Parts: sequence; C-alpha cells; structure tokens
Amino acid sequence: KPVKAWGIFEKRSGEVAKRFEVNIASRREGENLILDERFLYSDGTRQQRVWTLTPDGPTRWRGRAGDVVGEARGEVAGNALRWRYVLNLPVDGSVYEVSLDDWMYLMDEDTLINRSS
Repeated sequence: KPVKAWGIFEKRSGEVAKRFEVNIASRREGENLILDERFLYSDGTRQQRVWTLTPDGPTRWRGRAGDVVGEARGEVAGNALRWRYVLNLPVDGSVYEVSLDDWMYLMDEDTLINRSS
C-alpha cells in the first residue's frame, strides 16, 4: 500500500525553511523491507532515498540508504520507533554530515507521526 507523507524543515529560529511531501512505496525482499521514498520540496527540487531495512532482533532494525553514513539503527517500544542515523545533507553547494534522531509514533493503522531532530 503506498504511503504519503508531509513535512517541514525549520531553521534554528523556528522559521519554516522548506516544506516537502513524500511518496513512499515498500516491498519485501526476503527478510528485508525496502522503502522507496520520493521527495518533492517546495522549491521544486526532487530527491529519492531508498532504504533497505533489516530486522536485528525482536524490537530492533538496521538500515542503509545511499545518502546515509554507515548504518541507521532503530528500536521499537509499544507504538514508538526511535530511528538514529547520520545523513549527508546538501545545503547551498556543500554537504554536511547531520546526526538525526527520529521518533515515530503509530497513532492508528493509517497515521504515523514523525519528529526528527
């Protein structure tokens, strides 16, 4: 089932710097889950990130993607998933390694809230 997501990037001041929407397709390959994310940003730019997620025990996941440095790690507890990784983030012609700490909360079978810092 395709997934649609929306988000914003905020400056440190809290000002919205950029809005985005994402179309996500998923499929299984053996034990792996593949997430194909297609981003469209408010400035018209597009980006694709393909995650390969692998279970790492009953409540843990590992993940890799082309712009992720090393491996992402996640842990599930109840309706929450904490997902941590380092992302190569292009900004104005430079690329920065940014540590991300995502908290995802499954609100119901159709709604997930994600907060990244």
